[in-house]
Amino acid sequence: MTDYNDEKYRMILTVVSKGYADIVIAAAKEEGARGGTVLFARGSGIHETEKFLNIPIEPEKEIVLTIVKTEAVKQIVSAITKKAGLTKSGRGITIVLPVTKVAGMSSDVVPALPEKENQ
Repeated sequence: MTDYNDEKYRMILTVVSKGYADIVIAAAKEEGARGGTVLFARGSGIHETEKFLNIPIEPEKEIVLTIVKTEAVKQIVSAITKKAGLTKSGRGITIVLPVTKVAGMSSDVVPALPEKENQ
């Protein structure tokens, strides 16, 4: 595992309704992100519960995780917010978290790890 105490990278975590993950990833890619990981979830907020024929429906959500360089965060979050419509209530949320350790990432996203010498 590699330690990045200078916090060169951030994780953008975006929660949107099912079907919006592609919009989030496309917006992030337009601003330089290499891609993202989509996780599936269900909502439980006060605005989430709907009923159909008096049967509660669990709203399906998608969580998009994207690790980017710190200097690109502002532009990427702005693009996601605009294109996914996150300025409207109940459309989703995006947060940014520091990345202090990482392992197994492609060298085009984070600096390559030094190769081990043959022992």
